[in-house]
Amino acid sequence: MKIIVNEDKANKFVFEIEGLGHTFCNSLKEELRENDNVLVAAYNITHPLKGVTKFFLETKGEKPKDALEKAVKSLKKKNNDFLKSFNSMK
Repeated sequence: MKIIVNEDKANKFVFEIEGLGHTFCNSLKEELRENDNVLVAAYNITHPLKGVTKFFLETKGEKPKDALEKAVKSLKKKNNDFLKSFNSMK
């Protein structure tokens, strides 16, 4: 996976992710939207065969990178919790 930063401002962060599609990006978008400081969390895949997703993040009162880091950590915890629950079913 490769991340390319297009815009990095005080309240706006635009970046591209190579090699990830709707599954991860939609989860990340929804996790970001749970943060009250996030004004915009959206992504666009211009062409499915290119494999490049452009992500847009805009915040108020919090740095976009901080909001992104929180969202990623939260997704990681949710995935680990799910894995533990799944493994306990065996």
